[in-house]
Amino acid sequence: MRLRTLFAALMLLAQPSFAADIPHLETKDGRHALIVDGEPFLMLCAQVNNSSNWPAMLPKVWPVMDELGVNTIQVPIAWEQIEPVEGQFDFSFLDQLLTEARAHKVRLIPLWFATWKNTGPAYAPSWVKLDNTRFPRMLNGEGKVHYALSPFAESTLAADTKAFVALMEHIKKVDKQNTIIAVQVQNEPGTYGSARDHSPAANAAFAAEVPEAVRAHFGKDKGTWAELFGKNADLYFHSWAVASYIDKVAAAGKAVKPLPMYANAALQGSPFEYQDPNTFASGGPSHAAIDAWKASAPHIDWVSPDIYNPDHAAYMGFLDHYTRPDNALFVAETGNARHYARYFYAAIGRGAIGFSPFGMDRTGYVNYPLGAPKISDEVIALFGRNYHLFAPMQRLWAKKAFEGKVWGSSEPTAEDAKHTEILNLGKYTATISYGRPQFGFDDPKGNEFPMGGIAIAEMGPDEYLVAGFQARVAFAFTNDDGTPLLMDRVEEGHFDNGKWVFDRLWNGDQTDYGLNFTSAQQVLKVKLATYR
Repeated sequence: MRLRTLFAALMLLAQPSFAADIPHLETKDGRHALIVDGEPFLMLCAQVNNSSNWPAMLPKVWPVMDELGVNTIQVPIAWEQIEPVEGQFDFSFLDQLLTEARAHKVRLIPLWFATWKNTGPAYAPSWVKLDNTRFPRMLNGEGKVHYALSPFAESTLAADTKAFVALMEHIKKVDKQNTIIAVQVQNEPGTYGSARDHSPAANAAFAAEVPEAVRAHFGKDKGTWAELFGKNADLYFHSWAVASYIDKVAAAGKAVKPLPMYANAALQGSPFEYQDPNTFASGGPSHAAIDAWKASAPHIDWVSPDIYNPDHAAYMGFLDHYTRPDNALFVAETGNARHYARYFYAAIGRGAIGFSPFGMDRTGYVNYPLGAPKISDEVIALFGRNYHLFAPMQRLWAKKAFEGKVWGSSEPTAEDAKHTEILNLGKYTATISYGRPQFGFDDPKGNEFPMGGIAIAEMGPDEYLVAGFQARVAFAFTNDDGTPLLMDRVEEGHFDNGKWVFDRLWNGDQTDYGLNFTSAQQVLKVKLATYR
């Protein structure tokens, strides 16, 4: 009996050490941290293709995830998959996915594809999407049947909620070690081609007084949607309707197991200009509707951008919209073409809790031109080098981000940017330049294609951690009064079990022209000083 007990104890020790406390989001002073196993956690994440959520596809998923070095994977769990026949549930794929995720020592985020998947009901079971009487679709402004399910259909909400609760009950039962750290509720909700639902129930609600929670959030007195919100009335109304629906689903799931839950957005074309809500996914948590979602969905912990715009200025604009005191930044999807890899640095420099390229498997599907024409070794290497660099220090980085002591730069491409970005660190600035040789003061010309990125964390007074690729870093006083500044000590090292391990000093040629990061995986600890 003692031998059996000892064997059982050894087997438990051999399993991934996932603690029993439930993951949750913490917010302090307008900053955010995803707490996993009691500590801040940075999601080095990747998402599989939509239909890679079947057992036969997993052998084509895991090799890519291993090469990337992810610590978290996003995989769809479709309503039609778990409840193909009403009232009969099948969680066999989820069970297999959990088993394999634990074997690969990664965390998991299930993506609930149900009433909305890219605004449509394609992943709802046939008994839902083919019964327009019981589960009615929206009506557009002309009174014609729209493709999207109506957020005002109580029958649809009840059926979706029942299935989601069953999913969460199964997760509670089989995942006591919390391999699952968050759940995405629906996928890119909203509707194209109609800014709002025009069904009788929707029209009645639109003509009624705006709910108090929405009015309070916007600081409005009593009135109808049209009276209070003018040209944004349709957008905010539909956002309230969709967000309220999803909030009810999330609330029911959280009552079973209170995991963090979020919603993701199909974005508008530009982060800088007004856009007619009839021309984008109206009702979803696009940047123009974040406040309507915050007012309407208190059980949604954060809303996330799905960024497929490769333009540097646009990408920075979207990141800024979703970096808010009341919203944790998680890039839930981004393009997997090679030029998207560098945006990891701008995201984590803004305190992002995670970053995730889409479609990272070898099942043969690609979403080109939104992503790469092929999931090549080069694509995997460019995303993977970021994750392999940060994996040993992801806990430290997440902690520093929660303290508000991180910055990041992704290589710009605009001519007027001069291939340079200046980060304000408070007492100091860090000038990040791209496309310079390691030796000398040649002007930055940019890399062959935009691949550079730098991340900086404050470790203590006048001490910074610096890491990245294909960039030069130079420090200066923010208020330059002529006081000389030098890099007193530049250590190259690495982290082992969260502890800094010194490898060598940089000096002379390695520091005379700034800190030059190449394609090598390097982490520096820099101590700044003056001799006056």
